[in-house]
Amino acid sequence: MDDLREIEAIKRLKYRYFRCLDSKCWSELADCFAEDAVASYDGGKYAFEGREKIMGFLEGALGRPTALTMHHGHHPEIELTSPTTATGIWYLEDQVIDAERNTMLRGTAFYRDEYVKQDGTWRLQSTGYERVFEEVQDRSETPSLRITKNRFVPA
Repeated sequence: MDDLREIEAIKRLKYRYFRCLDSKCWSELADCFAEDAVASYDGGKYAFEGREKIMGFLEGALGRPTALTMHHGHHPEIELTSPTTATGIWYLEDQVIDAERNTMLRGTAFYRDEYVKQDGTWRLQSTGYERVFEEVQDRSETPSLRITKNRFVPA
């Protein structure tokens, strides 16, 4: 039963990671990472060491009010490797609308994570993904396509 509680806490960590990423809650997202965490996004194309550098990248890439994102994590495979460490694989489905460039990226990937429990709280020690596929669409090719709501831009 204790293992199930730990696995559920790790799932909640990853769910919070995705929610904070899409809602641009940067300080709450930062708390998902260990201070010395590492990240390797897009097969290593974007690699960072340390929470501060990871957060600088994420906020810089997705912090604009015209960057609208959806990240879904599915099918977690979590393995506890010790009382304070674990690994996980998640299937990612994501969509990124760049309203400035009028493009939309859609894709899937597999996240591979390492977790560490610090002071009773699970955090990401290492995270990153490799794409299964990615496609980009020029949104101007569909004239009727428009953003009708954006929580980051006042109406």
